[in-house]
Amino acid sequence: MSSPGRHGRVPRPHLPDVRPLDVLRSIRTKLGVLVITTNALAALITWVGLRMHLGPTRTFPLALVVSVVVTLVLARGMTSPLREMTAAARAMAGGDYSRRVRATSRDEVGQLAVAFNQMADDLATGDQQRRDLIANVSHELRTPVAALRAQLENIVDGVTPATPASLGAALAQTERLSRLVTYLLDLSRIEAGAADLRVATVDVAEFLDAVVDEVEMVEAGKNLVFEVDVTPENLTVPGDPDRLSQIFVNLLHNAIRHAPHGSTVQVAAMRRGDRVVIDVADEGPGIAVADRSRIFERFVHGTTPAATSSAGTSGGTGIGLAIVRWAVALHDGDIEVVDSERGATFRVSLPAPRMRGL
Repeated sequence: MSSPGRHGRVPRPHLPDVRPLDVLRSIRTKLGVLVITTNALAALITWVGLRMHLGPTRTFPLALVVSVVVTLVLARGMTSPLREMTAAARAMAGGDYSRRVRATSRDEVGQLAVAFNQMADDLATGDQQRRDLIANVSHELRTPVAALRAQLENIVDGVTPATPASLGAALAQTERLSRLVTYLLDLSRIEAGAADLRVATVDVAEFLDAVVDEVEMVEAGKNLVFEVDVTPENLTVPGDPDRLSQIFVNLLHNAIRHAPHGSTVQVAAMRRGDRVVIDVADEGPGIAVADRSRIFERFVHGTTPAATSSAGTSGGTGIGLAIVRWAVALHDGDIEVVDSERGATFRVSLPAPRMRGL
């Protein structure tokens, strides 16, 4: 006999968590098998008891007890995933996303357990991404703010004269803050599903020259050489100039970030059938093949130095290339990292204007 617990309650007997019915694919089939099994056991015990002349007063209670025990054992195995989901859901409400459900059956309850585990994985990933975003953005905001504050305090206190160089350094930190805020605003547009485009005919050569001129001003003294090659020279593409600028400014900043001093950054555009293909290539350490698809996901950082930088062109927040992919998708285009002899090559493929006469 069980002894009372600390609060005067008798502990419930521990039933084994056996799941012999997991091979069945339907909960209705399981319930049918359970009913048939218990009735068959009750009938068998009654028949054996009567054959042994035990009498109804002994046979019926024994059959009833055996049927109840078998029902409890089998039903416990059938409902175990539901109890585990309840416990895991309560843990998730408290912020613990590590609990998972043992999904061994193939019926509706097992399918629900699999879906629950997938949801738990997604919630855990989302929670970790949220924590990483807060930590990364806080760090990225604190760094330029602290540098800008120190520079301005030195200028105000007369420690540093207000020369074009010192003011230029302060301006660079302000531009860094501005870029980060722009990335966060673009990220909010992605979440909201905004897709506003002002499509115009863009001269690719003029456009790329303007983008290169823009990023050369923040080239950070690496003495990089920018080469732009457009074939044919009158190549055009339909698109939103602002969004296209967002794409290639991000990619060029990314190339500048991990290109070696004195190396070359190449931008090549050409027409291939009904697509305009634009490559942005640097001579840095490159991106591991395993990271080439993941780096376009939000908040993802690669395993190689190049991939880690590429994952967040805003300075490690992991949103820069996600925004690039979003802007490319708005133009019905594609972006990928392609094989190259040296460094990393990002390839943007956009729909080409229709040829006359077609």
